[in-house]
Amino acid sequence: MSAAPPIPPQAPLSLTITGPLRGSITVPGDKSISHRALMLGALAVGETRITGLLEGEDVLATAAAMRAMGATITRHASGSWSVHGVGVGGLLQPQTALDMGNSGTSTRLLMGLIASHPITATFIGDASLSRRPMGRVIDPLSLMGASFSSAPGGRLPLTMTGLTPAVPLEYTLPVASAQVKSAILLAGLNTPGHTVIIEPIPTRDHSERMLQGFGATLTVEETPQGRRITLVGEAELKPQTITVPGDPSSAAFPIVAALIVPGSDVTITNIGINPTRAGLIEVLQAMGGDITLQNPRTIGGEPVADLRVRHSPLKGIDVPASVAPSMIDEFSILFIAAAHAQGTTRTTGLEELRVKESDRLTAMATGLTAIGVSVEEHEDGLTIHGHAGDPLPGITQPGATITTHLDHRIAMSFAVASLHAKAPITIDDRTPITTSFPNFLPLMQSLGAHETHATD
Repeated sequence: MSAAPPIPPQAPLSLTITGPLRGSITVPGDKSISHRALMLGALAVGETRITGLLEGEDVLATAAAMRAMGATITRHASGSWSVHGVGVGGLLQPQTALDMGNSGTSTRLLMGLIASHPITATFIGDASLSRRPMGRVIDPLSLMGASFSSAPGGRLPLTMTGLTPAVPLEYTLPVASAQVKSAILLAGLNTPGHTVIIEPIPTRDHSERMLQGFGATLTVEETPQGRRITLVGEAELKPQTITVPGDPSSAAFPIVAALIVPGSDVTITNIGINPTRAGLIEVLQAMGGDITLQNPRTIGGEPVADLRVRHSPLKGIDVPASVAPSMIDEFSILFIAAAHAQGTTRTTGLEELRVKESDRLTAMATGLTAIGVSVEEHEDGLTIHGHAGDPLPGITQPGATITTHLDHRIAMSFAVASLHAKAPITIDDRTPITTSFPNFLPLMQSLGAHETHATD
């Protein structure tokens, strides 16, 4: 085992404003769709062209892994990407460990791809990813015939060997997880017969939409037990031309920033509004948020719209647990919105947040308390008592910072909180933001935010 990479120096960040946020921006491409476009393009025979691909570190880790297993992936000067695939069943043995960085999505989905190929691969990642459990994917893929050796608790570093032909599986998801569902479907591509997943609680359906787009035979039916997804194995995928819409999980940060900063009026163009991803917009609208969908359209099978967001007085609500799968990555920034609302916001059904890049419930509760917000942490959610639109107190202890735990969404959430606070709010490290939203800071600056420094 090689020595651990050196820990990079931290780069604190604090934002402020001198007036309302105004302007029109385009956020980076959807991370979930970007991962899947690269993977399915690598399994198609021929050239897949992708525009709008998110060029964050997580997606680049997926591209590097697919190159290591035989695909030819090229970024062109225009910003578009081309993928020349190896065909289903054609993945090659990687010669070195696959470094997934911070990306849980890359790791779990690639485990699915490899599970039905006769190759062995080792996955490694950063300190945050190495703490995340992989057992929920290991269990069904083991039933299909893959074998695993991992660090204690099913964690990275992890080595797996796929099986060909793999064993077709009928599997009911024990937790609502698009990553687990997608891993099984990807394994099913090179598995004879029918791979069947029963999903009691619907999760994001990008994999199903894109698999059908690439030519896989996949059906979805509603049953009393939930959505029944059937994939016919030993598929032949056809190359596609894909336009990746803007990521609603990234758009969440300027959306909430515009809602909480008085006088703001921001338009965010070309955002994916897939119903399995639109929970945050619905919840913010229920809280009184002025969010208007403009120019709705369909691009590449995905619904897209422009969002106009204006400052609004928010009110606390009880967030239904049923919306959690459609906004699981957006709760950290929802908590910031709740901190600015009139009254109390209660959330439940969020156990999944404890096994993200960090334990997001504890990290957010600790950070909110540090900036003067009254919050109660429960096993499956937070109760937040809002400040009725008044600026948050901020950090009053000199030199204190918010600990981000290498979690990009914690970092961006508190950077947004700093835009409407009496005292500065400084996050300990901006570097994790590049995993999903590499131009977060310049986009926020284009709307009127600016970075504070010790000399300000």
